Amino acid sequence: MTSTIPTRTPPEGAGRAGAATAPGIAALIAEAPVPQPTLAKTFGAMMAREFRVLRRNSVSTFMRAVLQPLLFVFVFTYVMPKIGGGFMFGGAAGAASAGAGAAGASGLGAVNFATILVPGLMASMLLMQGIMAVTFPLVMEFSWQRTIEDRALAPVPIQVLGVQKISAGAVQSFLGALIVFPIVLLVHAAGQAPHVHVTNWALLVLILATASLLTAALGLLLGTVMDPRKMQMVFAAILLPATMLGCVYYPWSAMHQIRWLQMLILINPMVYMSEGLRAVLTPGVGHMPMWAILTVLVGGTAIFGYLGTRTFTRRVLN
Repeated sequence: MTSTIPTRTPPEGAGRAGAATAPGIAALIAEAPVPQPTLAKTFGAMMAREFRVLRRNSVSTFMRAVLQPLLFVFVFTYVMPKIGGGFMFGGAAGAASAGAGAAGASGLGAVNFATILVPGLMASMLLMQGIMAVTFPLVMEFSWQRTIEDRALAPVPIQVLGVQKISAGAVQSFLGALIVFPIVLLVHAAGQAPHVHVTNWALLVLILATASLLTAALGLLLGTVMDPRKMQMVFAAILLPATMLGCVYYPWSAMHQIRWLQMLILINPMVYMSEGLRAVLTPGVGHMPMWAILTVLVGGTAIFGYLGTRTFTRRVLN
């Protein structure tokens, strides 16, 4: 006894449709434009990815950029003057007392603490945002995630990927400094408003740009030479000393009584960021000569950028 298994025959014309579509697909493949990646297109695509990630993390980035300077300004320019502990930096007469008031301060040529903080906190944010925006992502990309390998396959030299990291970090650093600026201008007690006068807008943009690039390049260097398991040392051994001895809370000229320390902190690049912003935002406060500031900012950007891209390339290849 034999059994027959019914077979389904393809619909009439299905074979003809498949045969007709095969040459069409082949023609589409043959006529498709050949991808022609260029350095500019690839760099732009990588920067677009960074901005997309930044937009996703915009809330946390904004909170990180706002909380520290907001608390510091609130305590030292609002709370302290309210309880009678405000600070005044005198001109020729030295430090004036807090009870002198705004009129007395202007008569003696004194400068309130809020004026000192405007460029100092902007420089502090430049350093923190520039380093953190580059170093911490590198720790994850070089560790268990290994996401750096995907971008290392881009049709550009690996050094270009390092430059892109610096550029993305510099953008975040620049934006962080801009966020701090209105905070230090608006948060203060009555009569403690900072005296800010931009002497040269082009010079201000140049200092912000070079300082942002310098800090991002330093972040790339630190992220590629330090052990990822010891990244907490960045705060203890680098960020904290650089901030406390970076002329954030006092001008460099005010340290003439501690001459050895005044000379020692010249190795700190944050000194030149604070003094550069002080020169263009608060010209009434003593500051370094502009030629020294620009020499260190531009030269430091070139040196740290070269070293950072070199160690980054070696790390990726290894």
